[in-house]
Order: sequence, then C-alpha cells, then structure tokens
Amino acid sequence: MARILLLETDKLLAQNTKRMLESAGHAVDWQVDPQEAVHSIDAEAADVIIMDIILADRSGIEFLYELRSYPDWRYLPVILHSSVPPREIYNCAAGLEQLDIKAYHYKPSTLLSELIGSVEACLQPVSA
Repeated sequence: MARILLLETDKLLAQNTKRMLESAGHAVDWQVDPQEAVHSIDAEAADVIIMDIILADRSGIEFLYELRSYPDWRYLPVILHSSVPPREIYNCAAGLEQLDIKAYHYKPSTLLSELIGSVEACLQPVSA
C-alpha cells in the first residue's frame, strides 16, 4: 500500500480517482489547494503525487518547482493527470524533464485503470 497525494480541483474526478486508488489498496490524501498539499506531505510523506497542471491559485509547474526545491521531495514520483492537451505538454517537455515527471495522462482519454498502472510503475523498485 502506498500513500498518494492527489492534487485535483475537480471534485467529481477527485472522488472517483480517490475511490479507484483506494480500491487498489492505496491510501489517498486529496487536496485542492497547492499550499495545503505542501503541508500535507510535510506532515506525512507521500509515495506518489498525482496532480493537474491547472491548480487553484497557482500553476502546477510553479508548485512542482517549489516541491523539487525541498531535498526530501526532489525525487518523489509525480504523475501529471491533466486536461492540458498532449501537444502543449510535449512542447515544454524539456522543462518537465527537469521536474522528473514519471508519467503524463490526458484526462479526456485516460482510463482510471491506466492511471493506477502508472502509480504501480512508480512504486516498482529501481533495478540496477
């Protein structure tokens, strides 16, 4: 079981994602506000973050740069689950590579089972 921080502003999507992740055996902390998300992982470490790029009160990219500035969270796996079209994501791929994004899923065409698959891949031990 992993602890997952879900940073999502869409209530219905967050509830469905949370339910699916919990049914897969994970503990999920759902946050809407990026600052509350920082407080949450500061209080209890997360194993994976699933987040959108479009957040309340700031950009997801800004949040990621802040997250990566903390040594304890520099290598925390992040999965983007966003309604930002893939072509826009890939246009800024070099910048996202710096942020060590493990997977990107386009909300309109991603099944929750695919999202869970990315979470499971992030949790696999790194082989030498």
